Amino acid sequence: MATADRTWWRRFRTIDGASVIHVDLRPHPGREKEATAWLDQTESERLGRFRIERPRRDFALCRAALRVHLCERLDCANDALSFGFHEHGKPFARVDENLVPISFNVSHSAPHGLIAFAPQGRLGVDVEVRRPGRDFDGISTRVFGPEERAAVAAAWGEDKRRLFYRLWTFKEALIKALGTGFTLSPSSFEVPTAMIHEADSGMFRFPHHPTDEWRITCLGNAGFAAAIAWEVDSRKE
Repeated sequence: MATADRTWWRRFRTIDGASVIHVDLRPHPGREKEATAWLDQTESERLGRFRIERPRRDFALCRAALRVHLCERLDCANDALSFGFHEHGKPFARVDENLVPISFNVSHSAPHGLIAFAPQGRLGVDVEVRRPGRDFDGISTRVFGPEERAAVAAAWGEDKRRLFYRLWTFKEALIKALGTGFTLSPSSFEVPTAMIHEADSGMFRFPHHPTDEWRITCLGNAGFAAAIAWEVDSRKE
């Protein structure tokens, strides 16, 4: 249904089998019209309940891009694809009502959307526009662990803002990958020390789930902070 000159996404990164696309969420009537044509009845009804334009546009463009890429990866027709939801609201895909192993996760912030895919295993992605003027030290006391808080407190100006969003996207991606939502406090764990400072990738284990190993990778650029986290062992099976 989508044509090459009107697509609203682009391939962004591929990392050890996980792939990420960037979704352009800027207003564009032609793209929005094309995106809504991909939605099923349930999604169209959900779209109609949005009263604010930006969340409505974000949902339509991200969900349609997700459908396009899942259909491509699963070699299925759009009307055969549907979604279910785990206990804490994380979606999974079905084809003709049969659960499929492919993993995906969606995040959006202002004009940027990211969708991550992996052949199997849990994964999460997060993107955040680095908004100025926030009480980064105050927020850090609620969402970061001791070493993370100390690093933010020691930074100044633009460095503080960039570090705050870097750490937040790492933690948000991990929580989304785990799939429990914020029943797990982000202050209850810390990312690897090397990643608090300069490293862009590292391995991680949740304190309450030490047998499950995760890889975290920074996806940020000049326009936004972003990160992906995915389960390592199950992806190798």
